[in-house]
Amino acid sequence: MEYRRLGNSGLEVSTLCLGGMTFGEATEGSFMHQVGSDADTAMAVMNRALDAGINFIDTADVYGPDGLSERVMGDWFERDGRRDEVVLATKFRFRMKGGPNGTGAARVRIVRAVEDSLRRLKTDRVDLYQIHMQDVNVPEEEIARALDDLVRAGKVLYLGCSNYAAYRMMESLWICDRRGLDRFVALQAQYSLVERSLEREHVPACERFGLGILPWSPLANGFLTGKYRKGAPPPEGSRLAKWKDRLARFDTERNWAILAALDEVAKEVEAEPAQVALAWLLKKPAVTSVIFGARDLAQLEANLKAAELALPDAAMAKLDEASALELGYPYAFIQQVTGRW
Repeated sequence: MEYRRLGNSGLEVSTLCLGGMTFGEATEGSFMHQVGSDADTAMAVMNRALDAGINFIDTADVYGPDGLSERVMGDWFERDGRRDEVVLATKFRFRMKGGPNGTGAARVRIVRAVEDSLRRLKTDRVDLYQIHMQDVNVPEEEIARALDDLVRAGKVLYLGCSNYAAYRMMESLWICDRRGLDRFVALQAQYSLVERSLEREHVPACERFGLGILPWSPLANGFLTGKYRKGAPPPEGSRLAKWKDRLARFDTERNWAILAALDEVAKEVEAEPAQVALAWLLKKPAVTSVIFGARDLAQLEANLKAAELALPDAAMAKLDEASALELGYPYAFIQQVTGRW
């Protein structure tokens, strides 16, 4: 397993990060109902991940009802005593309680959210605390100051953002630089062969200002695993069989061309399509660690192989071409004139 510094911080994390969205069996009515794993399986997956060299686990308060994923992790820390082996990342922002302050990123909400997460996780600190999405109703300076207070109190060690527009991310960095506050060292965002919009603004900004990118949904909800074929129904029990509206959005000529290229490269390098899709991201600028989920040990073992897969330049070029991003204005205009944007 390779380890990389997270952005411009001194924190070293594995190039693969285990995502905790599937930890615990969510009750009916939850968006994770019937797509998660029971607590014992989740704990077995976490133990095997650590044994394989993964030291980075990401979750969120909103994963499962009443912080289910965090509660499963807290029970695991208590049972197996491996807390100090883990770089623990969690997130806040979305609704967890009723009332006007039960959601969002106001100072009062941030303080309550971190205390609730610490209680569920049965730990005294969060290693990487991330705002799950920007809050346009709260001044960014209020958010930055509240997060800085948590760092100074020792409850949080590093800060990150997720699902931020580039302008808002830069506003936060500017405020922190101007006010002498602890700032974001990571951006967690959707990034895959299917979804490359991040490359217009976020990737160049993260490279220049020292934020490590943590891609989520690197397999595009399982679309890039090789399970799905044009004109064929989704496999029974697969995630996109449950979320058919999402599968319909993947039904484009570009996406089927991506799958074709992915299959070709997988055969060339003797790997599974999912492993190739993860390895493609690991060669992208500013990417520190790729977040993947594993509902069982078999999925974990398959994805672990991506950390050892070195894609040749020709394979990268084939995948880049098949998944090429339509730049739009002004990026295409700038590229036309200067050869880059």
